[in-house]
Amino acid sequence: MAWGKPEGMGEYLKATKLCDCDNVKLKEKAKEISKDANTPRDAALKLFYFVREEILFGIDYPDTKASYTLKKGIGFCETKTNLQIALLRAVGIPARCHYVHLDKVLLRTITPRFMYDRMPTVVAHPWCECYLSEKWIACEALLDEALFKGMLREGSVTEEQIPTIDWNGETDLILFNPLIVEDVGIFPSWDDAMIETRKRGKAAMPPSNRLFGWFMFFLMNRRINKGRKR
Repeated sequence: MAWGKPEGMGEYLKATKLCDCDNVKLKEKAKEISKDANTPRDAALKLFYFVREEILFGIDYPDTKASYTLKKGIGFCETKTNLQIALLRAVGIPARCHYVHLDKVLLRTITPRFMYDRMPTVVAHPWCECYLSEKWIACEALLDEALFKGMLREGSVTEEQIPTIDWNGETDLILFNPLIVEDVGIFPSWDDAMIETRKRGKAAMPPSNRLFGWFMFFLMNRRINKGRKR
């Protein structure tokens, strides 16, 4: 990697409590993935497809460090976004978090009815944006290809709603535009966005409680895996 870090981007390159881009194993993995990249765009693309395909979509605790998500190999919008930001920062590419609220209908097919009915009407949802060619570009790496195809087959999403999950490194990729209810804003990291989520208290988000959260995750992830196998 022969490129330098952009000036004035320190806030989008630093480590945080959850975005631990200074973790030794995470840094090594980021360099391994992007070792053949000749430009920041090439590196960002390699990291995007790694997060999309190698970190399978699955519900987990939202306050999870990026290094742990990397080790575990599963994540959902909050934790995959946090990991993608950390990997980008680890190779010197500025990255940030864009946070919105989505209609909870997105979770209908993966959430047991007794849980779904008790959820707030909107869902907390972030995606990663990186700084390339002197502009910020959205690069949402949430859905692995097998799951996306399963969702299309079962009708939980349509090609009109999500035309593609591929990214070209030049234009925005935002998966759930039709379901956005509110654009909450842009934050330097998921740490900051999660503080805002809890402050507002009106969006559904997986529990941080390690004692009870596992049962909810088990039920939801079992449905997700069934969808992936379709």
